[in-house]
Amino acid sequence: MVGFIQEGNPRCQNAILPDFNGADMTLVVNAERPTACIVEAGNPANLGTVPTTAVNTTGSTTISVTCPANVPYYVGLMPSNGNSDGLGSLAGTSGNPDTPNYQLRSISDTGPIWGDTATTTSVGNGVGGTGTGAADAIPVYVSVPSANYRPDTYTDTVTVHVRY
Repeated sequence: MVGFIQEGNPRCQNAILPDFNGADMTLVVNAERPTACIVEAGNPANLGTVPTTAVNTTGSTTISVTCPANVPYYVGLMPSNGNSDGLGSLAGTSGNPDTPNYQLRSISDTGPIWGDTATTTSVGNGVGGTGTGAADAIPVYVSVPSANYRPDTYTDTVTVHVRY
């Protein structure tokens, strides 16, 4: 006695496939990992309430840079006056003519000047790093040499440039 063992769906057994008369096509599969970096500014660098006799008043804040893993980046800081050496001027309110100078610095309040000469390939007078995919917290220090100016609330805006 000769028997047959059938496995799978019996409707598919012994099916004769017709000749293929269609057209071939290709399917493209791709993926992109952008090199975009994200920067976030922390709280303002608050120098506090400063007596008129104060000298070398300092403050700090933190910026956060998130770049994909292994992507080198360079961070430059540009005060609103456009000084690429990180020397800014604070402005008072209500027509106050005083404009106290301040200096942006890296590492510490007496560390290297932090300006905006970084490029996509060079740190210049900025700060550099390499992305890890996680946020890198980078401290920013501000120093004001003298508090000999009118009582007021002084502010300035610094633009953070991340080049990668």
